[in-house]
Amino acid sequence: MLADATRVRLILALRDDELSVNHLADIVDKSPAAVSQHLAKLRLARIVSTRQQGTRVFYRLENEHARQLVSDAILQAEHSLDSNPRHHHAQNEATT
Repeated sequence: MLADATRVRLILALRDDELSVNHLADIVDKSPAAVSQHLAKLRLARIVSTRQQGTRVFYRLENEHARQLVSDAILQAEHSLDSNPRHHHAQNEATT
């Protein structure tokens, strides 16, 4: 699920807010139809859930584990770019 950059961007957009498909489409600069397809996959994987209000559907992260999954994936990706990634700098400064 996290192999697609658009899905990662959608999850990041949903970290703090519940958002509609159109709002998410604006954020990731994709069509609402494309965003809906990505959200359907994320929903099947139980990473996002929905709430309907009238004719609008709002998406949110299913739980705190989905949020942590993306955070951990980003931290791991930093290791592939740098042997001493930025997030380790912050930890070292906090202990000194």
